[in-house]
Amino acid sequence: MSKVRLIFNPASDRGRSGQKASDLRAVVEEFGGADWTGTEYPAHATELAAQAGLDGYETVVALGGDGTVHEVVNGLMRVAPNHRPRLGVAPIGSGNDFAFGAGVAMDPAEAMKRVFTGATKAIDIGSIRDNNHRLEYWNNTVGIGFDAKVNIMSRKITNMYGFAMYLVSTLRTIAQDYESAQEKIWFDDLPPVERDVLMLTLGNGPREGGGFLTTPSSKVDDGKFEYALIGHVNRPTILQLLPRVMQGTHITSKHVTMGAFHKLRLEADRALPIHTDGEL
Repeated sequence: MSKVRLIFNPASDRGRSGQKASDLRAVVEEFGGADWTGTEYPAHATELAAQAGLDGYETVVALGGDGTVHEVVNGLMRVAPNHRPRLGVAPIGSGNDFAFGAGVAMDPAEAMKRVFTGATKAIDIGSIRDNNHRLEYWNNTVGIGFDAKVNIMSRKITNMYGFAMYLVSTLRTIAQDYESAQEKIWFDDLPPVERDVLMLTLGNGPREGGGFLTTPSSKVDDGKFEYALIGHVNRPTILQLLPRVMQGTHITSKHVTMGAFHKLRLEADRALPIHTDGEL
């Protein structure tokens, strides 16, 4: 029986995840149990996951949403590869976009069973370094510009959660904070792209925001990342694109540039908001 550390975020899904986690205890005990630890402050899961590697745990389970998975991944990446625990995910958050893209069972009980009985697979992990030399790892998506502003806006909404919250946040951002930036972007070793950019999303997984298929062809284990770039368009155009992004059909729009890459460098004429897996 492998040694399992389970990291639970009680604030996940706007504090609604407590009962979901409690319901999973019987499943965990059925397979020999695990050591449970709750997070108490931002980035606590990162510290706990890194410590689990030092303590010899073979598996670390992120029990929460995309934010919890992101923190756990960043903790595991601090551990030397030959001592790094496996990552398990039991989705009880509001979006669970990484779980969707990685093929994790969306039913938390089934996902937890697979932690103990399923097969492992290698996934791709990205890293991003800003102009302050801060290094962050990401496992699902990075949003630069518009969708990072949507993420900021979502934190002001307290009476919704999940996809509805992100949809309303998107509409409010279009109305209140609609601005593009002049950017110069190097994809791999190609000549730079210089243009006015409203939104640049980098995808390891296909979905973000609880239901937006921004990079629909992304796969977490194909050895590359995808990107979706939208230049400066007017508000009516972005409103027309919105339902297509939900369905993943925006990729054929003349206003959207899609592509694949392994590394990227970006310069802009102003400071840009960035989210990594929904974390600012």
